[in-house]
Amino acid sequence: MAGNEELRGKYVDELSEGMTAIFTKTVTEADIVLYAGISGDTNPVHLDEEFAKPTLFKGRIAHGMLTASFISAVLGTKLPGPGSIYLSQSLKFKAPVRIGDTVRARATITALDKEKGRCTFATTAHVGDTLVIEGEAQILVPKRPAA
Repeated sequence: MAGNEELRGKYVDELSEGMTAIFTKTVTEADIVLYAGISGDTNPVHLDEEFAKPTLFKGRIAHGMLTASFISAVLGTKLPGPGSIYLSQSLKFKAPVRIGDTVRARATITALDKEKGRCTFATTAHVGDTLVIEGEAQILVPKRPAA
């Protein structure tokens, strides 16, 4: 097993406004089915094409929170990365995501309180040029241990 130094993300003193990171994922049938099972959200608009055809979306769509979880992936694995803790997340769902769509989730630091170890991120998710989610996250970032 790797040592803690290899697993840790950034300390708050390593961050600055404007830093950005991206996570990209293509949504599969398996992702939607597994998310439905894990979350308990079995709304047929996600699982049943015949049910979804007459809806506003004219077919199945991925769970909004499945897509939002890609924002969590950016924050938890890339920036600030392992050791950071979600405090809050606002989300506005702007467009549907479908099986086969490649989602590009981005988090950009917009404010930083190094004393409190808190960081604000603008968060977005796009499919191509289409904005599918926008929001803001508050993250608790570890401080560097005293030497």
